[in-house]
Amino acid sequence: MESHSLQAPRPMRSNSRPLSAILGCVAFGLLLLKFTCYGHAQSPADLVVLNANVVTCDDQFRRVEAVAIRDGHFVAVGSNADVRSRMGTETTVVDAAGQTITPGLIDSHVHFVSLGESLQMLNLSQARSWEAIVRQVESAAKQTPAGDWIEGRGWHQSKWSVEPTENVDGYPVHTSMSRVTETHPVILTHASGHACFANAAAMKLAGIDRDTPDPPGGQIVRDAEGDAIGIFLENAQSHIYRAKAKADRQVPNADRQARLSEQIRLAGEACLRHGITSVHDAGCSFELAEKLRQFADAGQLQVRMLVMIRASSRELAGRLAAARIEQAGNGVLTVRSVKVSIDGALGAHGAWLLQPYDDLPGSVGFNTVAIDELERIAEMCKANHWQLCVHAIGDQANREVLDTYERVLGANAGDDHRWRVEHAQHLAVEDIPRFGKLGVIPAMQANHCTSDAPFVVQRLGERRSSEGAYVWRSLIDSGAIVANGTDAPVESIDPRVSLYASVTRQLSDGSQFFPEQCMTRQEALLSYTRWAARAGFQDQDIGSIEIGKRADFVLWDTDLLNCAAEELLTAKTLRVWLDGKERTITPLAK
Repeated sequence: MESHSLQAPRPMRSNSRPLSAILGCVAFGLLLLKFTCYGHAQSPADLVVLNANVVTCDDQFRRVEAVAIRDGHFVAVGSNADVRSRMGTETTVVDAAGQTITPGLIDSHVHFVSLGESLQMLNLSQARSWEAIVRQVESAAKQTPAGDWIEGRGWHQSKWSVEPTENVDGYPVHTSMSRVTETHPVILTHASGHACFANAAAMKLAGIDRDTPDPPGGQIVRDAEGDAIGIFLENAQSHIYRAKAKADRQVPNADRQARLSEQIRLAGEACLRHGITSVHDAGCSFELAEKLRQFADAGQLQVRMLVMIRASSRELAGRLAAARIEQAGNGVLTVRSVKVSIDGALGAHGAWLLQPYDDLPGSVGFNTVAIDELERIAEMCKANHWQLCVHAIGDQANREVLDTYERVLGANAGDDHRWRVEHAQHLAVEDIPRFGKLGVIPAMQANHCTSDAPFVVQRLGERRSSEGAYVWRSLIDSGAIVANGTDAPVESIDPRVSLYASVTRQLSDGSQFFPEQCMTRQEALLSYTRWAARAGFQDQDIGSIEIGKRADFVLWDTDLLNCAAEELLTAKTLRVWLDGKERTITPLAK
């Protein structure tokens, strides 16, 4: 229960009123204060849930039996007897039958609209060879009108069982795909989102030829003759995406709006069925943020969203103050953060490293946004009181971000700015304690650890991997909090995978990836609730089950704190509430 301090009474003057009158006023004042602080203190609850194993995730990590909700907020948290006293004739009563309740989960790094979009395109994540992907796209081409783009997502060359027959550094050459898709431009996004494949038709539309230069912070992969093989790394992807965007602009506005609405619906449903009631969207345009506000005001966002604006310093200049959105749609949408990406991903050799890759000695990855540009954006965020969230995966990238934060924040570096590093996957040992010292929050996705582990040592070597790869334990022990998530659609939106990875770091072959860096079970749950809420300036409203907070909570068929670790992967969401209103969900498969 939250505490509420009372102001100390002033000393009584000699001409004061009779004591009985003063005590009567005090008593009335205390009653009024209680009513004001807790809201409808004597009114019956709209909803009570009894006989539950409620994991509150509050400061004491209390476990209680029951909760009561009125007007979308918790008004009682405690024993069955405590909560029964709030029941009235119109109160809805739910018997949890001993099942577990947690706060609604918060995924602190999602690409929300891209998640919905990914559910409308080819899913390539299960393919174990390039040939399988070619067959999958060929089949789609037979059902797609000539000239229409074919899109897919999720391929990863390091997870294929065999290398493509034609390849450059393990990346497939486009020829086999282009033969079966002559009348369709094809774009296939890498699982990391930091590379893409394009067939010959797509490259023709994008104007790619031997003379097309590599952009700063990107690479067009070429064969020995200098021809583009169809792989575009980091900033080089913009060539293909601009061609795709040009085609999209030919679609009628009403059709584009309907497609966006469907993407938002699909993404919201996917989140809710996994027990996720709030997401931090890791980068969208001012224009998309405004569209999301319209959806929020219309009651069409199914989950809470904290949105990060991704834009250049030139675009941000003069727009930050006017673009700020606080709790639109009755607390559903907030826009007060900026996203910058200064390097790429490890899988595509794009993470910016202090020393070259072990398996690509001529490369240290890519710096995708210049540091002086990052510093300009940081100064704007500081001046406008916006949160700054910077994607940094490699140890060089993380050091540059911490250095920039320290320069810009100066004497205020330890204050409650809650600036973040998105991913913070690979750190130099000496930089680990700087997160806690500077008050910087590492927003890390535990599923990346177990997904990437098969190639991390190959990329970084044993020493760098053991000392600095996904070092949750070291970060927490040094005073930082970790905000967890999935990075969907880079990985599945399923939080169970990240919770399991957080506490086991176990791979599919049974081995563990430097298990000394595991979180405890409580820390893993906090990283998806109270810590994630703090990372989004939401901790006064959500993230724990406490009186006065919004009633976002989930009923599970499994005790997430005490089950066997393997059971985290099969835990099912039974029911989900947002603002005390139950949401319809499709049950998860075991």
